Amino acid sequence: MPPSLLRWMRGAASSRVVTAAAAAPAIDELYRERRLPLVRLAVLMVDDLPTAEDIVQDVFTRLYRRHGTGLDAVANPNAYLVSAVMNAARSALRRRRIARAYLPPRPEPAPAAEDEALLGTGDREVIQALGRLTARQRQVIVLRYWSGLSEQEIAGTLRISAGTVKSTAHRALTLLRTRLEER
Repeated sequence: MPPSLLRWMRGAASSRVVTAAAAAPAIDELYRERRLPLVRLAVLMVDDLPTAEDIVQDVFTRLYRRHGTGLDAVANPNAYLVSAVMNAARSALRRRRIARAYLPPRPEPAPAAEDEALLGTGDREVIQALGRLTARQRQVIVLRYWSGLSEQEIAGTLRISAGTVKSTAHRALTLLRTRLEER
């Protein structure tokens, strides 16, 4: 290649860089040029068009608030926008994952009307006192006194030792006595 052609190509390439850096696009031009490709990118990330449009709109809003209409302070506005859209899409996915993982607390099961009518006052008090015991204490008491299992059978069922069954039953009965005597 002739040297004059090389100099001309270098000069043209360097002048393009200087003019591109000197004349950064205004935000409205950038919005018209880049909005649809950025929405497509966001749709690929979040798989939801309304959310993707909101993400792109929020990114442009933040860009405008930070830099105004002229983007002279931003070295590469396109890269800035792509990075901001990707980060906002990741945040939206993170919020979505957290919202999906949330399980609302289960409502307390309401007793049937027939059960309430057949239960006496003393039975209701015993059931309420049982509800305040720990799960293991309640299991031991119910298996021992309502199901009529022996200590060995309870130990095998709950996979605990017979001594643990005895001590758990003793503590549970002590708690039940004190709670029922308080009434």
